[in-house]
Order: sequence, then structure tokens, then C-alpha cells
Amino acid sequence: MKIILAVDAIFPPLTGIGRYAWELARQLEKNREIDDIRYFSMGRWVDDLQGLLCCPENSTPAGFSPFRLTRKLSVSLRKYASRQNWAIHAYSFLIPRWTSYRLKPYKSHLYHSPNYFVPPLTGQAVATFHDLSLYKYPETHSKAHRTLFDLEISRTLRHVSHLITDSETTRREVIDFFAWPEDRVTAVHLGVDPAFHRRTDEELRWVLARYGLASGKYGLCVSTLDPRKKINALLQAYAELPLPLRNAYPLVLAGSSGWLNESTLKQLEKGKKENWVRHLGFVPDTDLPHLYAGARAFFYPSIYEGFGLPVLEAMASGVPVLTSDRSSLPEVAAGAAYLVDPNDHEALKDGIAISLCDEVWRAQAISLGLKNSSNKTWEICANKTIAVYKSILSA
Repeated sequence: MKIILAVDAIFPPLTGIGRYAWELARQLEKNREIDDIRYFSMGRWVDDLQGLLCCPENSTPAGFSPFRLTRKLSVSLRKYASRQNWAIHAYSFLIPRWTSYRLKPYKSHLYHSPNYFVPPLTGQAVATFHDLSLYKYPETHSKAHRTLFDLEISRTLRHVSHLITDSETTRREVIDFFAWPEDRVTAVHLGVDPAFHRRTDEELRWVLARYGLASGKYGLCVSTLDPRKKINALLQAYAELPLPLRNAYPLVLAGSSGWLNESTLKQLEKGKKENWVRHLGFVPDTDLPHLYAGARAFFYPSIYEGFGLPVLEAMASGVPVLTSDRSSLPEVAAGAAYLVDPNDHEALKDGIAISLCDEVWRAQAISLGLKNSSNKTWEICANKTIAVYKSILSA
């Protein structure tokens, strides 16, 4: 089996699709069923995956070359594509064609894009569609982003052999939305890194101290601050908890700023002034597992997810989870979380209080969460992905 994995989504800081591509790459290179695996990014071959995280420029040949030029062009076009319509069309016209040219000698390899888009290839190809938020909640994406997706997805569906989704929920959405054949789309759950596990107070002490936190003394949400994550609803509900409860377990938010979040930022500032909210921003990978493991409870009221990896990471860390009853989140939680309608203010407020205070429910949630997360690893994810490869190549 010969595989080409697109790794253009792997760059620091490693989040979202980049995390998926990174974990998949690490597992595939260890698998004995794969005879040859190559990594491809922005028109050039990548030999050093770690280099993409440490110093991305070092993974590109030095001096003048078409590969270095392509990378510079690709990065520049992607940068301006967020603001300029001409750059979107230029990127969509030039980069896929250059990619196809570079891949032409490798028709015997199966090409896998972990990030939606597949260039016009003559060989076999598979793409991973993580969610359909751009189509279901277009108001949460920029016009430029929507334009790029419209151009690239239509081409991808013409050239792809098979689609992978992160959940059965997203699989059904893809089948229905694109009228895609059921036997050509497969759900493969994501995995959780072994770094996310239960830790003692002593293990947590020094990392949490850097953030002014103590083990078991805060509620946690790890998320970008964009509208579909419903952080505003979480803040409104938390604000109405009894003051002693908020003081005992302040809400800690970790994650990037996101977008379209002006009202959320105002709520954050109010909560910070009242001393029951902490916003840490982006937290490094080395610290994040400790932040999870030290939480009293984890809250993730997102209205739409293709999977919802933070829910699984919290469960693996031995932390009770409250999450939304929408999209793929009940599937991922598998009965181990407190599910709530994120638009129901009273239900959300009550769920937060139960997650923090109900010791009977908390003990049950921790036990079920640990069992659920143990069944979802990156090795299992890779093995099921390889099974998809085999089905395509044997067809």
C-alpha cells in the first residue's frame, strides 16, 4: 500500500485539523501495512514532520527553487485570500494545478487530504470532511472563506474516490447535503492523546501555579470564542450561579480569540472584573493536559461540532463533562456527559451547578467518561482509516 498524505494543515500552534493530520501521520508511518508513505505540502515533499512544528521554513529547500517559490506563493495567496477576492480565485486556480503536476508521477499512490480539498488528480484520492459548519452556519464564516470552499469542494467531489468524516452524524449530513453515495463515505472517530489522563494534585501543582490555579478549584472550557461555540450562553448561565459557587469554582476559558465575538468579549471583561472568570488565551500543548486534569468540571456547550475532541480529552483526564445535545456531541459523549440544550438558559445553569456539586453524578460521569475515552485512540483512528484505504484500492 502506497500513500501520500497532505500535511499542509500541520503548522504551529497545532490545533484542530492540524492536530488530526499530525496524529494520523505519526500512526501511519508506524503501520506495517503501508509499504510507502510520503508527505506533501504546498507543492513540495516533506521529509521531516517535526520540522513543520519547530521551524516550518526549514522543511523547504534553501535557495531559489520552484518548491520554495510555490510555498511563498501559496502562503501569500492564502494570507490575502482572507481579504481579497482575486487572491481566492488565484489560489484556487494555481495551487491545485501545480499540486497535480507534482503528483503526476505517483499515480500508484493513494492521496489523502485530511483537510477537505483534493486537487484534480488522475489517481485514487480520499478526503476527510470534518464538519459542514460553513454550510449549516455560514454566518459564522467570512465571505472569503465561503467563496474558497465553494470553489474547492466542487472540484474535490469530482476527483475524490471516498470521503471520511469524524462522526456518524457528520457522515449522514454529508450524504444528505451532497447527495453522496452512502457506500463512499465512512465515519472514523478521532482519538485522544495519552497525555490526557488523570493526575495527582502533586503532579498538577507546578503547572497550575503558573496560571494562578489550584487543582479541583475551577470550571474549564477549552474553545475558540466564535458564535457557534456558545461561550456567550455559558457566561450568561455562569453569571447567575450563586456567588459562593462562582467564587469557589471560577470559570477558566482557554483557546484563541476566534471571530465575531464582540459581545462575548464584553461579557468576559465583566466576569473578570467580578473575579469569577479567567481567560488564558492559547495554552501550550505541554500545559493543556494538566489544565484539563485539574478542572472540577468541563463545559462545552457548542451548538455544532463535527466531532468535539475537547469533550473526549476532558473525559480521558477524569473530569465530568457538560456538553450540548446537538450535532455529533451526544455521539462522542456516548452517555458519559450531562447533555443540555445550549439555548435553554435555565437548563444550562442547572447543568453547570450539577456538574460542580452533585457528587453522585460526578462520580458516575468520571467513571463512564474514562471508559468511553479508552475506546477512542489515535491508533484505532489510523487503523480504521487504513481499512478505508484498502477498500478503495481493492475496488
